[in-house]
This record gives sequence, structure tokens and C-alpha cells, in this order.
Amino acid sequence: MQIDNESFSVGDKVRVVQSVVVYHHPEHRNQAFDIKGQEGDVIDVVKELNGKPISANFPFVVKFSGKFRAHLQAHELEKV
Repeated sequence: MQIDNESFSVGDKVRVVQSVVVYHHPEHRNQAFDIKGQEGDVIDVVKELNGKPISANFPFVVKFSGKFRAHLQAHELEKV
């Protein structure tokens, strides 16, 4: 399900729908770990830096369980 960048807001519950391999997951440190299917909450939408507008490549910061967070793109997410 493809969604444009404006449809996610801070506080939205989302699920990762694309295969996204990360190496910074706390339980799988320095190992390839696919977060497809993981659910979390959008905690930030990066639109500006130091008061200046920017177009971030991965604008959605999603907090998953524990301390794990990841920056993701709109096409990798769906609302739950």
C-alpha cells in the first residue's frame, strides 16, 4: 500500500510492509535483521533542520519495541 509523505503524522501506529534490512537492532547488533512486519509508532517527521526546510530521504522516524528506532520512507510503511 503506497502512501504519500503527508499521510503519516507523529503518533500514527504503522507496520513495515517492505523488506528493510538494518544492522542496528539492539537484539541483533551488527547482524543483518529484516524488520518487515514490525509495528511501531511514528515519533518524528523530519521536515526541517535548524529552521530550514529539507527533503529527507527517510523522513519518518519510527519507534519500535525498547530503544529501537529507524528512519523509513513512506512506501515502506502502512497505517495499522
